[in-house]
Amino acid sequence: MTDPASTYQQTIMREAIRTRHSERVRFDPRHPVEEAQLNAIIEAARWAPTAHNMQNFEIIVVDDPTMLAALGRVHAGTSKEFLRENYAQLSFSEDELIRKGTGLLSTMFPPSWQDPDAIAEEAADFEHGFLDATMRSCPLVMIVVFDTRQRAPASEGDFLGVMSLGCVMQNMWLTATSLGIGMQIMSVFSAEHVEEDLRKILSIPHYLSIAFACRLGYPSVRADRYLRVRRDVGRFSHRNSYG
Repeated sequence: MTDPASTYQQTIMREAIRTRHSERVRFDPRHPVEEAQLNAIIEAARWAPTAHNMQNFEIIVVDDPTMLAALGRVHAGTSKEFLRENYAQLSFSEDELIRKGTGLLSTMFPPSWQDPDAIAEEAADFEHGFLDATMRSCPLVMIVVFDTRQRAPASEGDFLGVMSLGCVMQNMWLTATSLGIGMQIMSVFSAEHVEEDLRKILSIPHYLSIAFACRLGYPSVRADRYLRVRRDVGRFSHRNSYG
């Protein structure tokens, strides 16, 4: 006999998987993430599968307004390479995006990001930006770091270790989604020039490197709906042989 509680939990998890998304709007700084919810997200990270159960990660939670302001003053910037590679992943109509089944709609980004001829000028402007523009008034930032002196056994380039960090991210994100908390990964935090400044502010030892950072909170405005696509199962799954 099926356990109703178990079925309900499976439904909730499936819904979290399908509705998880990057929350790009500003968060309400007056609406903090409750301690119990924060602990639930950290607990989810704790139980993430990691290669050889190495658990090679540490989590730095930043929610003090003074510390958040200090992070926001760090010089950031978006490289020309990022803008060009981002442009290559864009679709310029919903029909095109549906047909591809991958990537993002161009309207989710500034107009200049949709014009390859304007990319160099846009990158020059972004080089003088600050992390505050990425954090967007969030009440809490979580930074996940890992020990560069360790690696998963027989894993060239610590590929299995990187996979493990991805599992940590996924557990955190799905838990945040199930709790109704907005989350967005901020990849710029791991850029070399940004990491050095953050290392000083947060007293991060030299042997720890930033894997990823995320902003969490509650949207201050209703986010615009945007088309999310995935490939049909038949386009990427294979049985007994490839193709």
